[in-house]
Amino acid sequence: MSLPEQQSSEPITVSRLVADLRMLGVQAGDTLLLHSSLSALGWVCGGGVAVIEALQTVLTPAGTLMMPAHSGDLSDPAQWENPPVPAAWWPIIRQEMPAYRPDLTPTLGIGVIPELFRAQRGVRRSAHPSGSFCAWGRQAEAMTAEHALDNCFGEGSPLARLYDLGGHVLQLGVSHDSNTSLHLAEVRAGRCQPKSAAAPLWRDGQRVWQSYADLDYDNGDFEAVGQAFEAACPELLRQGQVGQAQCRYYPQRPLVDFATRWFASALQQAP
Repeated sequence: MSLPEQQSSEPITVSRLVADLRMLGVQAGDTLLLHSSLSALGWVCGGGVAVIEALQTVLTPAGTLMMPAHSGDLSDPAQWENPPVPAAWWPIIRQEMPAYRPDLTPTLGIGVIPELFRAQRGVRRSAHPSGSFCAWGRQAEAMTAEHALDNCFGEGSPLARLYDLGGHVLQLGVSHDSNTSLHLAEVRAGRCQPKSAAAPLWRDGQRVWQSYADLDYDNGDFEAVGQAFEAACPELLRQGQVGQAQCRYYPQRPLVDFATRWFASALQQAP
C-alpha cells in the first residue's frame, strides 16, 4: 500500500474513524446510504475493511448500512460505450454472459469499499442485475427485498425504501455526482426518458436473457442541485472531516424532495 502525497502525522485507524464518524453526527441505530472514496480518507490502516468495521461499530446492529452494488456490465452490449465492443460480438455476449448472482457478481466502477462490503458475511444484496444495493443491519432485508426490475432507481428500489424509512446519506470524500438518491428525484420529477434494457438472469432454474424497461438517468447536474440543497437547507447538513476526507451527512428525504422540485422547475423552464 503506497503512501498518499499528503499523509497525516499518523495512520488513519478504526478507532480514529469511529471518533470522526460520531463527531460528524452518525449515531447508533441510524439507517444510512454510503457513497465513498477510500483514497480520499488518507492512509487507512486496514483499508476498506477498516472503514466498514468503523461504520458498523458506530451504527451497531440496531442500525443499517447500505451501499450501491451496481454491476453495469450486466447489460446489453449494444449500449456499451466505455469501451464499446464489436457488433459481431453482441449475440455471443447475450448468449454466454453469466447470469446475475447476488453472491458472486462483482460490483463495477463504484470503489473498493462497496466491493468489500458486498462480499461480507451477513450482507444482503438486492436482485437487480445492474443497479443493485447491499445492506447490513436491522433494516437490511426491508431495504433490499423486492427490488423492481423496471426503472431500477425508482419507486420499487432500495432508494425509495431509504426514503420511506427516513434514512440518511453519508458522503465520505465524494461529491454529489455519485449521489444516487438524486436518481429517485429524477424519476419523481418525470425528467427521465424511457429506454429498453436487458441482462442475463436466472428464472426457474434457467439462464435467460431478460429484457426490461429502464430510464435514461443523467447525473450531469447532480453537483449543481446538491450545492443548491446545501445552500437552501444548511441546518440539515453536517459537514466535517473523517480521516483526511471532507464529508457530508444529512437526511435523504429532504434532499429528494428538494431535488424533485428543482428538476421539475428546470423542466418547466426548458425551451
